[in-house]
Amino acid sequence: MASSRDRQRKLARAKLDRQMVRRAARVKRRRQIQAGVGAAVVLALIVVGSAWALGAFESEPKENTAAEEVCLWTPQDGTANANLKDVGTPETTGLPTEGTRAMTVTTNQGAPITADLDLAAAPCAAASIAHLSSRSFFDNTKCHEITAEGALRCGDPSGTGLGGPTYSFYNENVPDAPEPSPSASPTGKRPPAYPKGTVAMIANPPGSNGSQFLLFFKDYAPDEPTYPIIGKVTGGLDVLEKIGKLPTVDNGAGAKVKPQTDVVIQSLTVGEPTTGAPAATPSGSVAPPPSPNAG
Repeated sequence: MASSRDRQRKLARAKLDRQMVRRAARVKRRRQIQAGVGAAVVLALIVVGSAWALGAFESEPKENTAAEEVCLWTPQDGTANANLKDVGTPETTGLPTEGTRAMTVTTNQGAPITADLDLAAAPCAAASIAHLSSRSFFDNTKCHEITAEGALRCGDPSGTGLGGPTYSFYNENVPDAPEPSPSASPTGKRPPAYPKGTVAMIANPPGSNGSQFLLFFKDYAPDEPTYPIIGKVTGGLDVLEKIGKLPTVDNGAGAKVKPQTDVVIQSLTVGEPTTGAPAATPSGSVAPPPSPNAG
């Protein structure tokens, strides 16, 4: 039988073993916590470093709030050319560059001629015509020429071919000459760069566009196109074709291009921009006139 001393020794040994186990457990837990904290710190450093590399801590660039200029209007000297008319200039910024604007030309020759101005391809031409129409620039002016290319030339209040506003702007949408396409045409001829119903600008000298425009009543297929296309006729094509058949007389400069019967633009109005596709209008029909534009 074990003595009381032996029992005390065994109890002390068991107590020491339990203490050692608890101490080992605490050490293990502390190491696990330290390892977790270390991993978290490393991960945080990686995240911060990546964010820094990607510029997350750089100051936000200041947004350029200045409106982008769409068009450039070049001043023209009205004192050097008495045929120019000063009605100010259109805006240079905030101009629509998508969709269309409806233009209505009412003449003394019958129903109005309507057209869609292409804001994507020719935003400056559309802006110019809208600006001039809001100043009644075209009202009660004569279309002074029926061209050899098959177009009615309008937009010069002086009727000389040298008139316009006291600003000009550059060409925007001059087409390339289409290649002959035997598969599309039995004759293999070049398709027209200016199909019947095309609306284009015309300038003297070329490229210095102002207010004069062409309404084509025939297809025109030049070797080198020079007129910027700005839109297409959507109604009143029959009226335009009738005007194209009028007899012509000498214009005073030796060219037999002036309509013998005056073709007078009683009013020209431009509607608000629209981003929707223009409705298909049969040739010769008349689309309802849009509300006049205020600029």
